[in-house]
Amino acid sequence: MESKTINMKKKNRRWFIYLTSNFYPLASSFYILTAIFYLLSSVTQAQSLADYQIQAIENNPGLQAKYKEFEAALERVALAKGMPDPTLAVSAFGQMIETRLGPQQAKFTLSQMFPWFGTLKAKGDAAALLAEAEYQEFLDMRNKLNYRVAAAYYPLYELHEWEKAEKENMEILTSYKNIATKKYENGQGTLVDILRVDIMMKEAHTNLLVLDERKKPLRSLFNNVLNVDEKNEVIIADTIKITPQLSAYSLDSIDANHPKLKEFALKEAAMEMQEKAAIKQGMPQLGLGLDYVIIGKRPDIGPGMAAPKGNGKNVLMPMATMSIPIFRGKYRAAKKEAQIMKESYTFMKEETENEIRSDYEEAWFEIEKNKRYLNLYEQQIFQTNQVLTLQLKSYGNEGTDFDEILRTLQQLLQYKKLNATATINYKIEEARLNYITAKNY
Repeated sequence: MESKTINMKKKNRRWFIYLTSNFYPLASSFYILTAIFYLLSSVTQAQSLADYQIQAIENNPGLQAKYKEFEAALERVALAKGMPDPTLAVSAFGQMIETRLGPQQAKFTLSQMFPWFGTLKAKGDAAALLAEAEYQEFLDMRNKLNYRVAAAYYPLYELHEWEKAEKENMEILTSYKNIATKKYENGQGTLVDILRVDIMMKEAHTNLLVLDERKKPLRSLFNNVLNVDEKNEVIIADTIKITPQLSAYSLDSIDANHPKLKEFALKEAAMEMQEKAAIKQGMPQLGLGLDYVIIGKRPDIGPGMAAPKGNGKNVLMPMATMSIPIFRGKYRAAKKEAQIMKESYTFMKEETENEIRSDYEEAWFEIEKNKRYLNLYEQQIFQTNQVLTLQLKSYGNEGTDFDEILRTLQQLLQYKKLNATATINYKIEEARLNYITAKNY
């Protein structure tokens, strides 16, 4: 794993050098991403959620494949900006063509065609914009992977909290059984109280076994998201903080920050460049070249005859050519294709923006809902503990119905579980909101 990480860092640095010299706007984003990645790798030590997200980014094959597509798109930039290859033609005459200076023996023609002014720049700009769109698609996939990691991580925390609540419940039931047993031995209690506690202890023990079995599929799902051995142990945080929501999650930031919307905007701009390139491709191409003709000496010059000036002298002749684009159908089709694709990306962007805004509102509703439930359950846990304390005191002094104490204890256990569930639902929706607004990625 260490050597794989080192190789990946070397490759990222190499690509940053390339991007800086050829594609500065895209390089800046990529450099910031890489710098944050290195910083998190060096600072974080414990296996926190952020660590697992970094591990998923390193290991995920789909994300690596998407980055390869981005690399391939970068190569297409140079391809689009490249000049046509020059042509070299060689002619050797079987039957010599006689000229005044002598017979032609061979002819060499070297020519270079030049597209219309601005054609290559337009094609290169279109390819560069499409490459940056690929990069934004890569960022969106990375952000979505971070959300998937969080969505698989928090159910493990819920399970951890439920296990802790059940163990605490088991400890309390054990102490209650001891109290009921002493009162029974002193003739102040009944055997029914002891049997009721036994029943609840068996239920708690079974719940713990079921929760332990539930851990295996949740751990397997989480490790599969990380693309590691599904039997790997997962370290869960002891506590999760609920942070108040800030203005950084504003709806206005979506258009500016969400990679998917940036991707479609870049593709729209790329189609504008392709339309411009299609128009310019419909213009004549200019060509420059040289003809070099090898001339033999005239064989008909006899004794006493004066040879013409330049007899047998080779000829070098410059030439100019121009293509005549009379078949206009393909150029009109290329222009129309770019216009249609631009309209398509505009519709895609609008549809995606509507979906994101709907998801944003839904995520906010779920966050607010779970925040209210968390406040409720915390109060209920506090007050239920107070009730239990009073009931136990009354049971010890006056022999209050023991069944009421057990029912109150079960309510306390239920509130603790509901509190854990509301906590992970809150954090999952917060991770979803992070993805929607591209915050902290």
